[in-house]
Order: sequence, then C-alpha cells, then structure tokens
Amino acid sequence: MAAKKSERALVDEWREVLALHARTICELDRELHRHGLGASDFEVLDVLAEKTGDGDCTFRVQELASRVHLSQSALSRLVARLEKDGLVTRGMCSEDRRGVRVALTEAGRARHAEVQPLQRAVLSRMLANPTV
Repeated sequence: MAAKKSERALVDEWREVLALHARTICELDRELHRHGLGASDFEVLDVLAEKTGDGDCTFRVQELASRVHLSQSALSRLVARLEKDGLVTRGMCSEDRRGVRVALTEAGRARHAEVQPLQRAVLSRMLANPTV
C-alpha cells in the first residue's frame, strides 16, 4: 500500500509541474501577444540573445531545437515567421552545407530587449506562487 501512495504522490507532483507549465505558457503568450510574439518566439530570441555574448551569435537549427524544446519542424516554421518579421536571419552553415544557421538581427535584438523585462516579470510572478 505504501508503494501505491508514493506512486500516487509522484503522479500528483508530475501533474502539478505540467499545470504550472501550462499556466505559465498561457500567461506568457497573453502578455507577449501585444508585442507580436508568443512564448516560443521569445524563447528563440532569448537563446539567440544569450549566445551573442561569446562572439558567435548563431545557432544551428538542431542546436536551437534542443535548447527551446521544439521539434525541428516546429522550430523551422517558427524561425520562418521570425525571419519574415525581420527578427532573425537564416543562412547556410559554412562547415556543413546541409545545415542551417539562425542569427538574431538588430530588429530581433531590439524586440528582445523591449520584451525581456516583461517575460522575466511573468516568470517571477508565476514561479513565486506556483499553485495559483
């Protein structure tokens, strides 16, 4: 019986994590929408903006997909939208002509800087009280 209780507690805890994630994503989407972004859009810009500090401001699509937890096909569609909006550029990898690199544009850097405080405030609020 004790094993069942611990299994039940594990499942309950997992579902709480999923619920917090869903609530946080919904809140991020709602707040970022007025800036023309969704939570996943911002996450791509955020990862690219972090990379800028080390001199290489690009990611291969495969690397980016693993960082933002999207499938390569979903990420490709998202990157295409961001490119259409002028926030990122795509180019061929010099080391592997089959690969594609994604880079933040100046407009993407500006949009990221504009909305980063808003995104961080949402995360702070949602994670400070995860049961709301």
